[in-house]
Amino acid sequence: MKGLYFQQSSTNGEITFVFQEKENLPITEDNFVKLQVKACALSQINTKLLAEMKMEKDFFPVGREVAGIVLDVGTKVSFFQPDDEVVGILPLDSEDPGLCEVIRVHEHYLVHKPEKVTWTEAAGAIRDGVRAYTALHYLSHLSPGKSVLIMDGASAFGTIAIQLAHHRGAKVISTAYSLEDKQCLERLRSSIARVIDVSNGKVDVAESCLEETGGLGVDIVLDAGVRLYSKDDEPAIKSQLLPHKHDIIMLLGVGGHWITREESLQLDPPDSHCLFLKGATVAFLNDEIWNLSNVQQGKYLCILKDVMEKLSAGVFRPQLDEPIPLYEAKVSMEVVQKNQGRKKQVVQF
Repeated sequence: MKGLYFQQSSTNGEITFVFQEKENLPITEDNFVKLQVKACALSQINTKLLAEMKMEKDFFPVGREVAGIVLDVGTKVSFFQPDDEVVGILPLDSEDPGLCEVIRVHEHYLVHKPEKVTWTEAAGAIRDGVRAYTALHYLSHLSPGKSVLIMDGASAFGTIAIQLAHHRGAKVISTAYSLEDKQCLERLRSSIARVIDVSNGKVDVAESCLEETGGLGVDIVLDAGVRLYSKDDEPAIKSQLLPHKHDIIMLLGVGGHWITREESLQLDPPDSHCLFLKGATVAFLNDEIWNLSNVQQGKYLCILKDVMEKLSAGVFRPQLDEPIPLYEAKVSMEVVQKNQGRKKQVVQF
């Protein structure tokens, strides 16, 4: 039985993906279940986080968002039984790759898959759903009537975030990075108050948001990265599409929340003073926090269940690419790791 793993070069940090023969699974015991994987979504691997958590190995398992059928359960498993259809996200320290036909998973990382939801939808939406909930509920306390700016709304994550914000009664503004993205967002027109096309680099995002909110600024900003320096000091692509950190601070309203995915964000004293005057907050979106904290396990399972319920009810409509077979996963992961894909790629077994 083969599974997909990655290896990182010690000299240049380059990643290579390889299929490895996997040993037969040990007897299922305690709180573990044996799972026949039916679908596994592909996501970028944060090698920097793995290094910081001292989780580096010679061969690291690939694929964490899985959906499948329970084959066997350990003696202490209380939530599942054989033939149950489940979905979940494997922990960072999982010994098994999701890109394998049969794996072992602790029951606390799984929830039941609704009957109406397909395997590919379940695997393809679960992680972005958790990320959207983390950003909009736990970090910014979204409520009806709030205005939300979601950067790069046509991405797989951005689409889910827009749908969740709209469902909660928020006024949604989003940015488009290309004509194709703009057309994609306009198909969600009922969910979005305004689409800001930044593809030509000439539109001022802060000015557009202030205009849309009558000069009050937006209540919540969910970025897709920001520029920290002047355009001359940033890579050409980044300088064209991403707003400067000063633009984000400018367009925030009083008491606003800035949720950032820029893990190396640097704020100068004048930036901090401006945020202070607005009573605004900055929070970092790291959806792995649920995997790193056992204290939050119950809350995490509630999020997983709610994501599946919203998927079943049609609130979430994920942006999925055509499913691919396992033998194409190596090439597809190389594309995903370079952040070159727009829709979510799912491997179907």
